[in-house]
Amino acid sequence: MSGTTTVQEKTTTVQERTTTVKEEQGLPTEVPARFDRSAWFRRDRFGMFIHWGPYAVPARGEWVRSHEQIGIEDYQFAVDGFGAEDYDPHAWAELAEAAGMKYAVLTAKHHDGFCLFDSALTEYGSMHNGIGRDLVREFLDAFRARGIKVGLYYSLLDWHRPDYPHYGDLIHPERENPAFADHKPDLESYRAYMHGQIRELCSNYGQLDILWFDFSYEGMGPQEWGAQELIAMVRELQPTALIDNRLEADGGGPGSIVTDAPTDYSGDFASPEQLIPVDGIRAEDGSPVPWEACITINNNWGYAAGDDLWKSPEQLITKLVECVAKGGNLLLNVGPDPRGRIQPEAVERLHAIGAWLAANGESVHGAGPAGLETPEWGYYTRTGNTLYAHVLRPPIGPLALTGGLLPKDIGRITLLADGRELQPCDAWVIKSYPDIPFVQFGEIGHFTYPLPDPVDTVVKIELVDVPRAAQPE
Repeated sequence: MSGTTTVQEKTTTVQERTTTVKEEQGLPTEVPARFDRSAWFRRDRFGMFIHWGPYAVPARGEWVRSHEQIGIEDYQFAVDGFGAEDYDPHAWAELAEAAGMKYAVLTAKHHDGFCLFDSALTEYGSMHNGIGRDLVREFLDAFRARGIKVGLYYSLLDWHRPDYPHYGDLIHPERENPAFADHKPDLESYRAYMHGQIRELCSNYGQLDILWFDFSYEGMGPQEWGAQELIAMVRELQPTALIDNRLEADGGGPGSIVTDAPTDYSGDFASPEQLIPVDGIRAEDGSPVPWEACITINNNWGYAAGDDLWKSPEQLITKLVECVAKGGNLLLNVGPDPRGRIQPEAVERLHAIGAWLAANGESVHGAGPAGLETPEWGYYTRTGNTLYAHVLRPPIGPLALTGGLLPKDIGRITLLADGRELQPCDAWVIKSYPDIPFVQFGEIGHFTYPLPDPVDTVVKIELVDVPRAAQPE
């Protein structure tokens, strides 16, 4: 936006101007009513993903069976070696709480078919491999005890089941094994098993906040999953649970949730994977769609002992802020080792995020897009009449609050972390920009100061002329 403003623009309120940034492009700003059940999700913004299972034993990631085309007999050592000796879900919940996470999702069953819950339909799980424990129930009890909302991930794939497609499938470990060239899948049998296990999860573990299904791909999609019948069952048993969009999509595309004719199983939120959407996610009519970026802390979901490509705490904090500024959530993954220990590098990063959120959390939890153009120095988030400027790059001189604000829009300005009051700047250096508000970080007359927080300095701006509280997208 330019540094000049017309007389007509000066007569409008900041609410009118910020909400019309998208409307000028023909884009609605309100989340459609069909997403009402996700209101808590759009407030909480930050969750923990936990990938844990026998794949932690070979320690080369959760896709090790597929990537290395390991047969089921050769994978048995991982099942036998998965002991969970140090599994303490209360410690996990304490870590999630310390990180500022408001919900958590555990892999009840991943693609290898091994179950962390007590299922009457299989003995391939933690109740029968020597652990003798319902690891899902322990997780749910521990996280609920701390007031953290709970979700369960369930893979629609199952590489252990003999009735699931093998030879010729895109990703099954036996897809190229000529010994399985004559294998005949029985999808009716498999659907009965899968639906039965999901019924168990929906019936035996109390209220679930999220059911995270994964995933559809070429040749295996809604028809093969029996998605219409499955969603009807889930909505009957868990009417308030949020469901992702992967009964018909994968992490690379949203499916019909963004169309004018979403299916019954299109989901309550989109789930981009290892990517933060460029402009958030919107439906065809331009209305915001709830979404959650699922991201690893290093490069693997499951425990990978040799993966030392850890994202920095600074990167994770600023990416969380980016998600919120674009109307989304961040689901950040940890991959415990076979004994149940979360790696120290992950713990360190989660504590760093938590320390930042302890001082700046109100700019994330309960916040959403500001309806302003993105400034060159960082991001804006917003809750009602309060705007949060996330300053990631220090200015030279005072900070220009660009994006659509006018000086008359600005009320009190403080540093969110400590409440220190900041002063609007009206020094001679800004006289070329009479319609852009500037804020001074240090003493008036001295223009260059280091940012108080080199990662993300959050400036809290109380707006003076907002007629109604805007809800986060």
